[in-house]
Amino acid sequence: MNDESYKKLNDYGLIGNLETCALVGRDGSIDWLCFPHLESSSVFAAILDLHKGGHFQIRPKERFESQQAYLEGTNILRTSFHAPSGSVTVTDFMPIMGQPGAAPGEHRAVLRKLTCSQGRMELTVLFQPRFDYARASATLESLAGGIVAGWQDQGLFLQAPCALQIENGQAQGELVLSEGESRWFVLQYGEGAAQWFVPPYGEQRAMSAQACEALLEKTSKYWLNWVHRCEPSQCIFEGPWHEQVVRSGLALKLLTHPETGAIAAAPTTSLPEAIGGVRNWDYRYAWIRDTSFTVQALYNLGHVQEAQNYFRWLRMLYLPHTQYSDPSKIQIMYGLHGNLALEEQELDQLSGYRNSAPVRIGNAAAQQKQLDIYGELVNAFYETTRYGEELASADWQFICQIADYVCQVWDTKDAGIWEVRGAPRHFTYSKLMCWVALDRALKMAQSRGFAAPPDRWETTRETIRRTILERGFSRKLNSFVQSFDSEALDATSLLIPKLGLLPYQDPRVQGTIETTLNELTVNGLVHRYREDDGLSGGEGAFVLCTFWLVDALVLSGRVQQAEELFSGVLDYSSPLGLFAEEIDPVLREQLGNYPQGFSHIGLINSALYLGRVKGRTPKGPELCGLSSKT
Repeated sequence: MNDESYKKLNDYGLIGNLETCALVGRDGSIDWLCFPHLESSSVFAAILDLHKGGHFQIRPKERFESQQAYLEGTNILRTSFHAPSGSVTVTDFMPIMGQPGAAPGEHRAVLRKLTCSQGRMELTVLFQPRFDYARASATLESLAGGIVAGWQDQGLFLQAPCALQIENGQAQGELVLSEGESRWFVLQYGEGAAQWFVPPYGEQRAMSAQACEALLEKTSKYWLNWVHRCEPSQCIFEGPWHEQVVRSGLALKLLTHPETGAIAAAPTTSLPEAIGGVRNWDYRYAWIRDTSFTVQALYNLGHVQEAQNYFRWLRMLYLPHTQYSDPSKIQIMYGLHGNLALEEQELDQLSGYRNSAPVRIGNAAAQQKQLDIYGELVNAFYETTRYGEELASADWQFICQIADYVCQVWDTKDAGIWEVRGAPRHFTYSKLMCWVALDRALKMAQSRGFAAPPDRWETTRETIRRTILERGFSRKLNSFVQSFDSEALDATSLLIPKLGLLPYQDPRVQGTIETTLNELTVNGLVHRYREDDGLSGGEGAFVLCTFWLVDALVLSGRVQQAEELFSGVLDYSSPLGLFAEEIDPVLREQLGNYPQGFSHIGLINSALYLGRVKGRTPKGPELCGLSSKT
């Protein structure tokens, strides 16, 4: 199949119910949706195979132009179609999980409102469910007012305002709307699908137009009550990028599981880092990395509950392991419900986005050894205590276990933060985060009077620091490097001053910034590295790393240069303000899983640093890298 038939990632909007998410294309097609959870198997996966994946599309019958926009301050998406005969808007949303007064399972639905604002338009409807990543054939049956699709104990009930004909495992039909008319499609998911085939269950499950309107109003109120609010003159995010910061917060909320507080890296799997390449990974899980910066972003947006819930998720990670007193059992990522088994599989039945195979579910990197997670965990405890969280005795016991473990293993090789699948190395960033683990543990012991073996921790901390400066810095390149005694560059070196190993004014830090600008930056976007990592094919520039460079420039006092770089990065976002993991800096195409949580965390934090150096005050303590304690 011609890969040009696929939509660009920029042409998708995201909706969700805090339990799962859907990608809705600019052509009115829902091309990705997993039920009931984000990490469940898909019911629509056309984004990974146009022919086999399945989708739910509503579009004009004639040629058209279209645009997408969110209702301001919400995750309610509007796709507007304009054709010679008229104009129609499709409003897509999912009711929010756990709202007061909601019926059981009410949030497991996609509601689609069609409104004709001008003229008269004929639309086509295609409902093509494909359960279990298109590995299963659905049974479709007509009911009064809709279609039921069933597989095993799962089912979809599509309530439709027009007749749909079933043929070859799909249902299709046509609908005509005239100016001023509105119609509703309601897609509901449930378990125990067999009961849906027994009349009059379909009629009982159907929603009236009034009920749909009430859900739309309730969902809108939820988002408007949740979204970041501020007085413009007092907001640290004030600037031309304020709305993109707000949109980043809304995107992060869709990736946050309300029961555990875990934040998924992305809502998708196997969107490639290079078209036609093999770097296709499942990102529907929660990573430990970048935890402290996530908390900082959420707190300063005013989402204190989400920040606290995220911290509590971190606490959950070590509860199963304390009986063993063995930090080596901690994984680098977990399922959103805390599950440990993330076995990686390849799905041969799907051709992949734009023929980029393989399609993978699960993630084998969960079992990798990555020493950086220990610094990230301890730093998360350290930073959240600065935001008012109290450390329990179990917390301190856990921190001590990590610090002692780091003293034992810091000088061993690992897979590094980028989860390379080649041979283990002495990654400089891994050593940096081992230093952070001991540094923050010592600071907490001193400030809170906790019992600790300071001599051992201090001695090891200094040994790590000295080793990084001797073996992690290349005098030839005048830059810190990816691994000891190498000449490979890595954007993680930009975090050395932010995490406190050296001040920003140190010539080695400034040399690293200059080398990153000259060697890793293309058209204002930063590649994470350019070294062989054990996989074939290339990748795009890494959005999060670009924001790290913005932060490094801000904190070095190069504010104008930082602001120009930041504004340039924002120009690469989708029309809806969404970022994937990577961007092709030449073709200006989004790459990788979409939207990517870490990209949006980076955006929020860069806006924070720019606001701070302009004299605005953050909510809570001083920002990471500016605090005298760090």
